[in-house]
Amino acid sequence: MMTRSREVQLQRRPVGLPTTDDFAIVEVDVAAPRDGEVMVRNVCMSVDPYMRGRMVDRKSYAPPFQLGATMNGGAIGRVVESRHPQFRAGDYVESNFAWREAFCAKGDVLAPLGKLVAPPSAYLGVLGMPGMTAYVGLLEVGAVKDGETVFVSGAAGAVGSIVGQIAKIKGCATIGSAGSADKVRVVKSEFGFDHAFDYHGADLLAELRRAAPNGLDVYFDNVGGDHLQAALSHMRPFGRVALCGAIAQYNDTTPPPGPNNLTLAIGLGLTLRGFIVSHFNHLRAQFRSQMEDWVTSGRVKYRETVMHGIERAPAAFIGLFTGENTGKMIVQLENRA
Repeated sequence: MMTRSREVQLQRRPVGLPTTDDFAIVEVDVAAPRDGEVMVRNVCMSVDPYMRGRMVDRKSYAPPFQLGATMNGGAIGRVVESRHPQFRAGDYVESNFAWREAFCAKGDVLAPLGKLVAPPSAYLGVLGMPGMTAYVGLLEVGAVKDGETVFVSGAAGAVGSIVGQIAKIKGCATIGSAGSADKVRVVKSEFGFDHAFDYHGADLLAELRRAAPNGLDVYFDNVGGDHLQAALSHMRPFGRVALCGAIAQYNDTTPPPGPNNLTLAIGLGLTLRGFIVSHFNHLRAQFRSQMEDWVTSGRVKYRETVMHGIERAPAAFIGLFTGENTGKMIVQLENRA
């Protein structure tokens, strides 16, 4: 028996900030599962900044989206029909088949979620890829130590908000930048940062000097550009910079200039290390166990910005670059049963 699914395809490659005209919503038939396959209806899907790079036809750590093809990414769904022994109807599964309402796939490309301790959408955010990015980026790449001073750019976002809270659990002083006065309030009152500031029109280095007179031990970079330059100018000897993202530059049409103060890293003995979360897949089980404990105990809080319906997925993605989200941007596709 066929089922209908609406899906989002890349219609043209964006130049600068994407627009909704760069995407197309199409309807397709999804065939019933064959032996070893599972039919899934997605409950919610993720949009993430890294997807902007996949809209460019170039080689990277993730293959580019193809024009006229349905895109993919993280999604949580429920099994509708199964012909695979590991899955039963009603099971929640994690997949890379986002940007669509339903799909049929081999069971070995799906991950059973098992017992959920939070709503399914949390497994796309604090308990999913963004949460794990924060976890490994701070603890493994940033090698944070108790009592250090940590600066996080994009502190109201899906990753940055979790970085700051883990740093507080580790006894660190935390500073965050965010894109509005309301986000600054959330960063301090809900996520527990010691200091936060609105980066719009701010003298970034002056803000860092005011918040951390003795300098920074760890900078977790989600923004790049002027934030990276300011942080480099205020690092303590042997400080660490975790290069997670550079969202301020993802829609640039010409290569942006790099920081002009990189030579500071020599005399200060700084470590600047780029990473992607898949470098640390061996820590996935450890992360989930630890983060579930922190979330259920209330030590880590999270926010979601939710848009409803597959037709809103392009707008949700564009909103990542225009400041529409606080915490994780989620596209809800089906109410939780």
